[in-house]
Amino acid sequence: MAQVTFKNSPITLIGNEVKVGDQAPDFTVVANDLSEVTLKDSEGKIRLFSVVPSLETGVCDKQTRTFNEAAASLGDNVVIYTVSMDLPFAQKRWCGAAGIDNVVTVSDHRDASFGEAYGVHMKELRLLARSIFVVDETGKVAYVEYVPEGTDHPNYDAAIEAVKALVK
Repeated sequence: MAQVTFKNSPITLIGNEVKVGDQAPDFTVVANDLSEVTLKDSEGKIRLFSVVPSLETGVCDKQTRTFNEAAASLGDNVVIYTVSMDLPFAQKRWCGAAGIDNVVTVSDHRDASFGEAYGVHMKELRLLARSIFVVDETGKVAYVEYVPEGTDHPNYDAAIEAVKALVK
């Protein structure tokens, strides 16, 4: 299992660690309009899952804005999701205030389905550990980053390059 800390304190991750080459696990999260979203909803597309503890913190804000900017140049066959435990209403409000329109925010608050399927549910905080997953059109995991310290930034360039390598 991936080892992560949050503010330098060890964290217990619930779920299974996902590795490059695995079939991406399914999940059910909630969209801003309260509809359910699953992996199958974006089948046939390249997906980047940007996982953050909470949109309303500095690093999570920067992470979401960075991928929102990148999305514009990645093409129509790429979907970028930001996944957090924030309530859908808070996500929608934050996106409106931040001008986020190229990233789809989804909430894992209800069942921690994504968090447990991808091994990023932080037991002690009931938040999601900062991480990135890139999934190809067939559902195979092409890139994984579990950020070792939850207050650090992910490797944006590596994640974007992983997506670009899949775009034909």
